[in-house]
Amino acid sequence: MRILVVEDDLEAQRYLVNGLKEAGHVVDEAADGDTGLTLALSRPYDCAIVDRMLPKMDGLNVVAEMREHGNVIPVLFLSALSEVDDRVKGLKAGGDDYLTKPYAFVELLARIDALMRRRAPATVKTKLSVGELELDLLTRTATRSGQAIDLQPREFRLLEYLMRHAGQVVTRTMLLESVWEYHFDPQTNVIDVHISRLRAKIDKGFEAPLLHTIRGAGYMIRGAK
Repeated sequence: MRILVVEDDLEAQRYLVNGLKEAGHVVDEAADGDTGLTLALSRPYDCAIVDRMLPKMDGLNVVAEMREHGNVIPVLFLSALSEVDDRVKGLKAGGDDYLTKPYAFVELLARIDALMRRRAPATVKTKLSVGELELDLLTRTATRSGQAIDLQPREFRLLEYLMRHAGQVVTRTMLLESVWEYHFDPQTNVIDVHISRLRAKIDKGFEAPLLHTIRGAGYMIRGAK
């Protein structure tokens, strides 16, 4: 998932962002309310995590403005303001959930998953499939013909991106920007290494390969013909 984090405490922001990335998510961050609102209204996100007390524009107004502009992504308030009245204000401003600091990171991940499940029936695709290969975006598991595939977080993100673009050529630049968040080519073989590992995991032992190298263009995942 692509998640927006709006948090002005840089140490707290770093801890949260690093944890989300280790869990396999793509994360953008903002350190003030104005920047957070601009990102929320200009880029597609699956959910946002917003602090209450922010410079330039507080979290309540950020979320209220998002809703005013028709932005309906799930929002989790993450705040040291823990009184009942504080939580009620957060929910009335348009928040979908409210978690108080200090918090357990595993609980935060569970709450994000719960928000996605609530939203899933109408707007979020939670499973991807190509042929007999299936990817569950909520449990973050992969199977082929019922056999479990053990993926590292980066491999999961790579496979998710390829499967979201099944049948299409995906270039190195697309992968670098979307999976590694590089906006330049670092001139390494990082993509080749990960593609090779991923191919061994999803294709080895099966008659028909799903992951293909398109010479001179990039990569493609497609069902067996």
